Amino acid sequence: MELRKDPITRSWVIVGDDVVEAAAPSAACPFCGPAAENAQIIATLPGLNGNPWSARSVVHPQALYHVEGEASRRGEGLYDRMRAVGAHEILVENPRHDGHIWNASDLEVEQFLRLCAMRIQDLKRDSRLKYVSIFKNHGEGAGQEFSHPCSELTATTFVPRRVLYELRAGRDYYQSKERCVFCDIMAQEERQDVRVVEMRGDYIALAPYAPRVPYEIWILPRTHEAAFESTAASRVSNLADLASLLRRTLQRVLTVAQAFHLVLHTSPNSQHPSEALGYWKTLDDDYHWHIEILPVLEAKAKSYTFKETYYSPLTSETAVKRLRDVKL
Repeated sequence: MELRKDPITRSWVIVGDDVVEAAAPSAACPFCGPAAENAQIIATLPGLNGNPWSARSVVHPQALYHVEGEASRRGEGLYDRMRAVGAHEILVENPRHDGHIWNASDLEVEQFLRLCAMRIQDLKRDSRLKYVSIFKNHGEGAGQEFSHPCSELTATTFVPRRVLYELRAGRDYYQSKERCVFCDIMAQEERQDVRVVEMRGDYIALAPYAPRVPYEIWILPRTHEAAFESTAASRVSNLADLASLLRRTLQRVLTVAQAFHLVLHTSPNSQHPSEALGYWKTLDDDYHWHIEILPVLEAKAKSYTFKETYYSPLTSETAVKRLRDVKL
């Protein structure tokens, strides 16, 4: 496997000539029961309610990124390429095979969030790694890979393009107004109260003004914080509110779509700044971590067209009204 950079979009793409063979069908789950003994465990959190563990991180069985070696970025004419150095992990959300975030207890979800924070903190100690992504694909339409409730983590030697867009926008807004654009968005949404799905303690779930897909929802901390892992470490008592809001929001989403993508956007690795790019100089002031949930609707799927202009046949206001009316 290697990484190649698209000179037009400036996106890094992972490519390889090796054909990844699908695993043979098996009734044994690789993350619970006897088969789980073969997993390469990285970190485990203590169990709840008599279970031996509550959440754990394991090496992905078919990892795309590997921690050994250096990226060795090099040129090939106008193209750039480098080795796929990084980390690729499965974050097992619950020891129970049916312990999904939306039907687990708040304490179980809270443990999973602590695991996410712990893995981000650990990987950011590696100066080679510039960004840690955590995401979840649920449902056949979203490309779900394993039946056991889990998310994935990738740590890369580059910052994903979508996050770079947010970093630039946050920096530019801060330079103009000396305020965080995410904080200003939340303040306006709370005043207008037409796109807010729910607030619990220090967290808010809202529909973005310009959604990429119907029923898109963001979850953000209502007080400014650039790094998710810092929030998890410094607000121990309030993490339960985030766990509850995440659980309840996914319950709402699943009433309108059986598949979704979830991704955590946190700050890049500011412990090892890139002076050339300069995005990290005001990072603590201009960036704001958040969770994005993008449902996958089966009918008339038009996720985006040319130039990354997304299409949504439903306004945020209508989506929020329907989600608010859900009986939990």
